[in-house]
Amino acid sequence: MLRMFLFVYFFCIFFTQTVAFSAQSSADISTTNEQKRSVLKEMLGARADSLPSEEEYVIGYGDILTVSIFEEGDMSVSAPTNADTDAQETEQPPSAGSGTPVMMDGRISLKHIGDVEVVGLTLTEFADYLKRLYSTIYDDPIVTTTLAQSKSLRYTVMGEVKSPGIFSLEFPMNLVQIVARSGGFTEWASKTITVVRKIIKEEDKALFKGHTLIFDYDNFITGKALDKNIIIRSNDIIIID
Repeated sequence: MLRMFLFVYFFCIFFTQTVAFSAQSSADISTTNEQKRSVLKEMLGARADSLPSEEEYVIGYGDILTVSIFEEGDMSVSAPTNADTDAQETEQPPSAGSGTPVMMDGRISLKHIGDVEVVGLTLTEFADYLKRLYSTIYDDPIVTTTLAQSKSLRYTVMGEVKSPGIFSLEFPMNLVQIVARSGGFTEWASKTITVVRKIIKEEDKALFKGHTLIFDYDNFITGKALDKNIIIRSNDIIIID
């Protein structure tokens, strides 16, 4: 009988705490889904008159982003509270790739506003979007968004390098850097590189024949055809002979 009483007692305590926590979590979200959709629709409508430039990074699935507000700190749902930060004796630098991942539904979760859609936005558009949402909570917030790690842009390296494979394009890289990142040439390599690119833009046509570019490394190190040491794009296939 005593065991039954204790079980019921602790179950009631646990259930009450769980309900209270859930209610607190829901109440912490101050922006409605209708508000988010309205702001995003307005932004995308304005974008039709001014498309992002080719140099602007477009957020994709799996990317890891950091979001912070001046004087408020990190807005990641897993970020430590001010109390936790003050309790630390020494400040630890953020680890590589720290931040909030973009989920497979194209959203990330942030403090006070919950899940927001981000896939397809540039980092600048994302910051503007969040500024408008957080303006319902903070007075004129200064929002900073950063790409901590790119996971959505990838390229493929095949052939006579020591470490071929599929790699994340985390920052701009040229062909020579790609070879270095792949461990360098094997002893059997002729050091001729073929780049296969699916989408050929106007600026590519001077160097590409159809969808391929041929890069001769031996010519390059003698100072010839330096312009063929191109910057790799997402989905490029690099074949090393």
